[in-house]
This record gives sequence, C-alpha cells and structure tokens, in this order.
Amino acid sequence: MTRPPRTRTRRGLGWVAAVVLLFGVGGCGVGEDRPAEGSEGTIGLLLPEAQTARYEASDRPTFVSVVSRRCPDCTVLYANAGQDAAAQLQQAESMLAQGADVLVLDAVDTVAAAGIVVQAKRLGAQVIAYDRFVDGADYYVSYDYEFIGFLLGSALAGAVTERARADGGTGDPEADAGTDADTDADADGSSHDDQNSQDDRTGRDERPGVLLVHGSATEPNALAIAAGTRRALEGEDIDVLAEYYTPDWSPDKATEWTEAMLTRFPGQVDGILAANDGIAGGAIAAAKAAGLDPVPVTTGQDGELAAVQRIVAGDQFMTVYKATDQQAQTAAELAVRVLRGEEPQTTVVIQGVATQLLAPRAVAAADVGHVIVDGHVYSTDEICVPAYADACERAGLLDGATP
Repeated sequence: MTRPPRTRTRRGLGWVAAVVLLFGVGGCGVGEDRPAEGSEGTIGLLLPEAQTARYEASDRPTFVSVVSRRCPDCTVLYANAGQDAAAQLQQAESMLAQGADVLVLDAVDTVAAAGIVVQAKRLGAQVIAYDRFVDGADYYVSYDYEFIGFLLGSALAGAVTERARADGGTGDPEADAGTDADTDADADGSSHDDQNSQDDRTGRDERPGVLLVHGSATEPNALAIAAGTRRALEGEDIDVLAEYYTPDWSPDKATEWTEAMLTRFPGQVDGILAANDGIAGGAIAAAKAAGLDPVPVTTGQDGELAAVQRIVAGDQFMTVYKATDQQAQTAAELAVRVLRGEEPQTTVVIQGVATQLLAPRAVAAADVGHVIVDGHVYSTDEICVPAYADACERAGLLDGATP
C-alpha cells in the first residue's frame, strides 16, 4: 500500500545524495548545508554516543551507504549526541529546521526523546525509533532485548554450573556454603544479600555465586535484558551475590563496582553477567587486577572486536552478536520507504508501534570461526593480532582452519 509522499518547503542550497554532519561527537558544531531543491527528501540519523564501538564503526556507515544506494537523490543528516540528551534534542530540532522528513532516532534518554517525537509530528515528519523504544514513534527497529538477556543468563548458568562440577567446588567450606536471601537495592544502584553473605554462607551445598552487572537503569533495553536474565536464572541452583545498574553503561564504573564486590565476596564469585562487551571488559579487568586465574565466567553483548579477542583468549566466555549492519540496513531501507509514502510491513506491534525485530546470536569460542570469521564480521587478520596469535592458533582460526 502506497500513499503520496509529503511535500515540505525547503530553503537554501546544498548538495544531493549528501551526508551533512550537524554535530560531532559530544554535540559540538552545527553544519550550514541545506538539502538541494532537487532532493527527493531528507532523512536524519541521530545516534546516542560513541563510547560503544558499533555506532561509528558499523551503524552510521552502513545506514548512510544503504540510503545513498536506495535513494541517490536523498540527503542524509547525521548527528551523534555524545550521551547528552539535551544535545540530542538540539540536534533533532536542527534537522527538523532543515526539512527532515524522517528521523531515525537512537535515543540517549527514551523519556526525553518523546519530546522529539512530538516536535517531529507537529512538523509532519515521521520518527523511526532505532535500537531503543521511544513512545509515540511511527516505527521501531531493534532486537528482542529480553531474549538477549535470556541468552546471557542461560549461558552464564550453564557455564558456572559446569565449571563448579568440574572443579568439585572450591574446597573451602565457607566459600562453598551459604544462605539464600532476598536482595535489596542500594542507593548506588547495586543490590546485595541483606544477610551479608560474605559472613554468613552456611547451609548451602557448593552453589556457584554470580554478580549481575546490568546496563543503565534509565534505559529500557537494559531493563529488558535484566528481566530476561532473571527469567533464565530462575530455578537455577545459583546464588546472585549482588547486582548493579551501570550508569551510562560505563566500563569504568563497572570496573569500580566489580572490584568492590570481589573484595566483599572473596573466593565466592564464579560468574559475572555483564550486559554488554564494554562492561565485560571492565569486569574482566577488575578480576585480573584481583589476581583471579582463571577469571570468573563472564558474558557480554554486541560482538565487539575486543570481546571476540577475549573470547578466543579464554578471558570472556561469550558475547551476544547483533548484526548491527543488518539493523542499520533495515532502518535505512525502512526510512526510504516511509519517505516515499509507503507503509512497510513489520513483524510485530509493541505498545502501538509497528516494529521490526531482528534475531541475535550467542557466540562462544567454538562459534567464532563460523559466525564471526565466515560471516565476515571480523577477519582473522583483525582478530589474530600478535597478542592473540597463539590463542587463535589454539582455536584453529589460523591457516584457514576453524574449530
């Protein structure tokens, strides 16, 4: 089904099939270029931050490339908010002032971003929420984050249970035993055993202990991952020693908290559920600084190159790979179709918003060859730099071999 594309008044001169940089990372600087009179339309891409590698390395270039190929006479406006919700609002306002017909919005703050949706609709533009759900958007392109949490929790539960069985416990009765207790949240976003399981761990028979290091408590995807994690761990013979919602998904803050928990629960942390690869890197750094060898079983998400290298080396147990290029391609194609007045089919409706959900993939060491290398996510040259050459050889990634 097709409807006539909307026409909007445009001012000034610019360039066609162009990418106009409105703000650099951190929200500094405003571009003066405007879409050309002959442009088929204008699509704005608003990304939240650059700390996570995927945004500048994958999402942005893939999105721009697909729009340029599908709509050569379209103009793409781009901005990265540098984790600043106020800056993102200004970026969106600037795009709308330049005549953006469609905004593809990965919100820094999904509550504040509702204001962007209101302004866009007032001006006749449509909004595609990207990766993070925004109430009132016209479309939503993302992954099933609760399912991602379930993958993380399931992988963690299986691995710590298997390691505990293989090790036959720690051999320390005080470390291998304890009591069940409900957890209460601290003011810093963490929760812990309110009977202080460091001092009272009697009555439990060698149950593995884990830390849950979630993403930001203000981000719906982080909450969905946490919900999926809890669903996976429900009924497992595992103790959740403490959990923490990491402000801004900051690896540094995850490192600090993990260091404190390893001190608080000496010899008791068998696994760390890290909600993404940046947090995983921070947690693993904390474990290594504490002298743990091997480090606790640690999960991750995003399939970042550094995480893949840690998996090959045996420091990180797994990651959940999301094909961000596929996600960006889907959003770009959707944006072009919406710009042209079409009504694209989607897979599901979430809170009244037509949604396209994509499927994630759990990747452990045995999967790196056929999922990451054969899938052309990263080459062996990128993964197997000198520091990881021996690990790659043991994993069968060199000389064309796969495990």
